[in-house]
Amino acid sequence: MKTFALVGRNISYSFSRRYFAEKFAKEQITNCEYINFDIPSIEELPALIAATPTLVGMNVTIPYKEAVLSLLDQQDEALIAIKACNTIKVLSTGKLKGYNTDYIGFRDSLVPHLKPHHHSALILGTGGASKAVAFALSQLGIPYQLVSREASSTAISYTELTKEIITYHSLIINTTPLGTSPNVEAFPLIPYQWITREHLLYDLIYNPEKTAFLAKGEAQGATILNGYLMLVLQAEAAWKIWKDD
Repeated sequence: MKTFALVGRNISYSFSRRYFAEKFAKEQITNCEYINFDIPSIEELPALIAATPTLVGMNVTIPYKEAVLSLLDQQDEALIAIKACNTIKVLSTGKLKGYNTDYIGFRDSLVPHLKPHHHSALILGTGGASKAVAFALSQLGIPYQLVSREASSTAISYTELTKEIITYHSLIINTTPLGTSPNVEAFPLIPYQWITREHLLYDLIYNPEKTAFLAKGEAQGATILNGYLMLVLQAEAAWKIWKDD
């Protein structure tokens, strides 16, 4: 038996567990199980790993993508740059190697929708997910501006968003949890009145399918994308890592 697990907190809703259970059934992948490591603190993970000798790989979700870095023995090149881990491979030596496949999922789900005028991006949020998005945009040669609740050396605040900034940045990505079910009425506080049909709004959230952020953009004529395909693509990238020796 090979065991795979999702590491997170309050993850009973988990996309990953359902996705891999369906994948194993549909593709007739035998002797594999996918379970949840739902833990209140990342300090509990080493004991769980030690107690699960069949463990081959893990996904990592909120709130541990950055906290888990201290437990890794090795880091993939992309992870070193992103500094937020969502995939771990248990090596034959028992050591843990970390990866980030979020950037792959985001990049590969975005590319088919890019137009020449999508030349600059706003990234809403500065957490672990935003780091993967920023890395993917850098790979695509798309400059970006981070937006946060408070201005910093690397981010502007929501109150600083002007018509000129919104107009110039025709790609806007929400990496915050605002609007996630059940708090579906929440949304990032950007000036939606300046969104146009030239804009592409991407929300990493997949539940609900159309967040308030996306609905407001759609009402202005923008193209909208949610995070479902990103999740599928990052999961498949993780599966490839676990399979390859």
